[in-house]
Amino acid sequence: ALVEAATSGSSKFFAGTDSAPHETVAKESACGCAGVYTAHAAIELYAETFDNVGKLDLLEGFLSQHGSKHYGLEQNQEKVTLVKKSWTVPKKYNFGEGDLVPLRAGESVAWSIAE
Repeated sequence: ALVEAATSGSSKFFAGTDSAPHETVAKESACGCAGVYTAHAAIELYAETFDNVGKLDLLEGFLSQHGSKHYGLEQNQEKVTLVKKSWTVPKKYNFGEGDLVPLRAGESVAWSIAE
């Protein structure tokens, strides 16, 4: 249902992330911190999802137009270019005194931001 809503093209739905950057030791404990770290690949993961359901043409609205319209903000004029080029998410990132495990650690993501 979430993917269907996000990829519907409706301006009621737009990107948002809760990156939850907590060290592994804080996540993997009896009262671990909630959330999933996605900042490393949020745009690429959205692109993969939209592509998987054949709605890639609606990605720009979801990522960069609907949210600013909803909040009455000026649209950002900067652009990023996405390419269908697979890459592997690192198993962990250094963070503070420890590390954190990102969403899809050690797995591949089908889309990349062009350099």
